[in-house]
Parts: sequence; C-alpha cells; structure tokens
Amino acid sequence: MADTTTDGHIRLDKWLWAARFYKTRSQAAAAIKGGHVRVNGQRGKTSTGVRIGDQLRVTKGAVSFTVDVTALADKRGPASVAQTLYAETAASSAARAQAAAQRRAVQAQVPHHNKRPDKKQRRALRRFKQDR
Repeated sequence: MADTTTDGHIRLDKWLWAARFYKTRSQAAAAIKGGHVRVNGQRGKTSTGVRIGDQLRVTKGAVSFTVDVTALADKRGPASVAQTLYAETAASSAARAQAAAQRRAVQAQVPHHNKRPDKKQRRALRRFKQDR
C-alpha cells in the first residue's frame, strides 16, 4: 500500500476508496460531488490531488470525520492497512464520541414497540378493553 504515484499525489475519490471511507469509488465520487468531503477547508472535486499532510473532513450521514493524510495508496487493501493511511484528529474523535453518546441517550428515551405483546400484556389489554 505504498505511494505508487510519481508526483506525490493521488485522486481524492481513489484515496477515499483505498482508505475505506466508502465501499466503491462511485460512492466516494458521489459524496465528493454532494459536498460531503472537504480538502484543507475547500470543497473537493473527484480529481483533486490528495497529498501527505492534507486535512480532510468527511461527512457520512450524522457522522463527521476530520483526518490528516499520512500515506497515499491507489489500491484497496485490508482494513488494518487502510487505517495507516490517515490519522483522525483528537477533536474529531471526541466530537464523534460525544455525538454517539447523545444518539444513544435519545434512543434510550424512545419507547420501542417493535414486537408483539406477550401473554401477560395481552391479558392486561383485554382487561383494559373490557372495563370500559
């Protein structure tokens, strides 16, 4: 997974795919086109050259990553190797952890009625309806 380019940069969509932020290059390109990827504070294009030391801000749904590019690769490899291509900033990981905790807290407050009532609950419902 070494740098295989001669001039020290690689296409943004290719790097995002190789770093496993997106499953396919076309998904990476669509995210870039949709404005979900910023390179050094600027909105990126699919053909934007990514260099070592660049800072990327990648937004996927409600999750936002701010990473520094530490290595270049144009081929997709194992996840363990892909994680060596970037380093997430401390502020980004703290913000993601806080957002995840907030989502869990909100989710815990919402009642979940995805399953059928059990026997005890059915009896209680029947009693409630008959007492009207």
